Amino acid sequence: MFKDVIAPIQAWLLSQGRCVGCGKELKDGRSSKLKDGTGKIVCSCGRIFIHDPKSNKFRRALLEEV
Repeated sequence: MFKDVIAPIQAWLLSQGRCVGCGKELKDGRSSKLKDGTGKIVCSCGRIFIHDPKSNKFRRALLEEV
């Protein structure tokens, strides 16, 4: 039940380009390029995100991408 409440809020934050943990702008985080053309962004709170420049969307990184 708790996930049902939190998931839409996290999706909204990611659509706004903000961290799901601290709410800071993801563009302010440390970024690096990956082999497939996407960008890896590390927020100041330690969460890791993947940015797809083609669609300009963010998502949480998978364990394999960390």
